[in-house]
Amino acid sequence: MKVTRTQIDGVMLLEPRAFGDARGFFMESFNEKTFFEATGQHLHFVQDNHSRSARGVLRGLHYQREPHAQGKLVRVVSGGVFDVAVDIRRDSPTYGRWVGVELTADNHRQLWIPPGLAHGFLVTTDSADFLYKTTDYYAPQAEGCIRWDDPDLAIEWPLAGMEPSLSAKDLAGGYLRDL
Repeated sequence: MKVTRTQIDGVMLLEPRAFGDARGFFMESFNEKTFFEATGQHLHFVQDNHSRSARGVLRGLHYQREPHAQGKLVRVVSGGVFDVAVDIRRDSPTYGRWVGVELTADNHRQLWIPPGLAHGFLVTTDSADFLYKTTDYYAPQAEGCIRWDDPDLAIEWPLAGMEPSLSAKDLAGGYLRDL
């Protein structure tokens, strides 16, 4: 597995080896031992989630506050997304910064987003199936949302002139400065 560390401490782009031929491909999407050897982190996942969304759907920027902060290992199994992690750890030297990567079914990339970060994605293909493993359970009383278009973050979403499709919760998100 190839691991690329991003400019935000703890956020890593993972590229598992895929073995393919004319019949298709095979890859291990997660192996605890290999993950530890590549990243130095032991993880305990408690929940797997799957969402399907149409082109232009933007989900996020979601997070959960302590004691229910979630680490997420995210990937796409159909279609493609622009995936974003935002550092909202006040004591971090990269507080308020974001990283964005393209995750597609074809590139097999995954993004590890540690607890304490906000996360969101924009679907860039006709539809996308998005999978993510979490290190804590969904806790509605601990959830929060930062606006996708927060001017202090200035995320460069690849919208190509389209208006994103947002849920009511995401439309009501707050600003980073108000956390």
